[in-house]
Amino acid sequence: MKRRVVVTGIGAVTPLGNDAAITWEHILAGKSGIGPLTRLNKDDFPAKVAAEVKDFSVEEFIDKKDARKMDRFTHYAIAAAKMAVEDAKLEINEENANHIGVWIGSGIGGMETFENQYETFLERGYRRVSPFFVPMMIPDMAAGQVSIYLGAKGVNSCTVTACATGTNSIGDAFKVIQRGDAVAMISGGAEAPITKMSVAGFCANKALSTNEDPQTASRPFDANRDGFIIGEGAGIVVLEELEHALARGAKIYAEVVGYGSTGDAHHITAPAPNGEGGARAMKMAIDDGGLSPEDIDYINAHGTSTDYNDKYETAAIKQVFGDHAYKLAVSSTKSMTGHLLGAAGGVEAIFTVLALKEGIMPPTINLETPDPECDLDYVPNTARKKEMKAAISNSLGFGGHNATLAFKKYE
Repeated sequence: MKRRVVVTGIGAVTPLGNDAAITWEHILAGKSGIGPLTRLNKDDFPAKVAAEVKDFSVEEFIDKKDARKMDRFTHYAIAAAKMAVEDAKLEINEENANHIGVWIGSGIGGMETFENQYETFLERGYRRVSPFFVPMMIPDMAAGQVSIYLGAKGVNSCTVTACATGTNSIGDAFKVIQRGDAVAMISGGAEAPITKMSVAGFCANKALSTNEDPQTASRPFDANRDGFIIGEGAGIVVLEELEHALARGAKIYAEVVGYGSTGDAHHITAPAPNGEGGARAMKMAIDDGGLSPEDIDYINAHGTSTDYNDKYETAAIKQVFGDHAYKLAVSSTKSMTGHLLGAAGGVEAIFTVLALKEGIMPPTINLETPDPECDLDYVPNTARKKEMKAAISNSLGFGGHNATLAFKKYE
């Protein structure tokens, strides 16, 4: 028998705020977290804006000496994980530690560390490279360090599926609990990609917007979109087996009911024609959750603000939902957070469960000029109150990775 899984804790560090509550407040207000690129010299790049985390104090979560031995993406992961576990009021002790796991992914891991240490190597030779270089850089270290910091000794893993990472991680963690290998999982994604090489790489493949106005640069589904805005942060949830959560009187945000994960087998960066792979992931998640397409009231779209993604994701939604595609609501919160790459799915899962719990749909801001190929209800510019039964969250990544999570309002 499949065990039922619920979300009992949330934690986030985002360009809109250094916790989940402030981030969500700003999302509902339609506020943008995008600003001028300050971490790098913006004159070196055609992309001039970014969604940077602001005023984040790592010492609130990690001893200063330890923090120096970690990349920024791990700082965000530990902070978000600690907040999620605290929010869940989940006590990890000797009795339950073996049954609580961590599944946190990162798209590119410690890119900043790699660049800094490589410069040190070129200037001063191998002896000056930090002995912590490898454990700071590898993408699994967010999961490793969260496990160490929180004492969680169960399944410990890391998914790397580009921009689908956060969603795949939560889906994989959901399956761990569902099959009985853990009673709780700390899961999501973390990313700190605002570095010289990753920004250069995304500029070189023309994926980033060159719009210099931070307020309007991210415009998913709008006819004038011209690329995504690179962002950073972490989104972590505590997933818990329902009986375990009820036994300890935990508050429940929503129930995770389905997970779909597919491959395009098409192209390294472009989505499959008409979003064929994304459509299969959505259908798989809905079927896995024992739902019908008509049960879905809201979709938190991948919605990157790139030409292909928005057009093909819209086509995929129509393919899966038929006439119902025009009755449900779709929104892209990346219009406000920018694109957090491997952390996007973690943060967007949080938005999806909060939307269900509170009966309110986040908006897609900057939607001014309709694109004839993007003709669904994208909740333009203003959040909308609506009681919802079920919702899905999509993430699609380079390499043809497609992932969808299905959530139900907890009754």
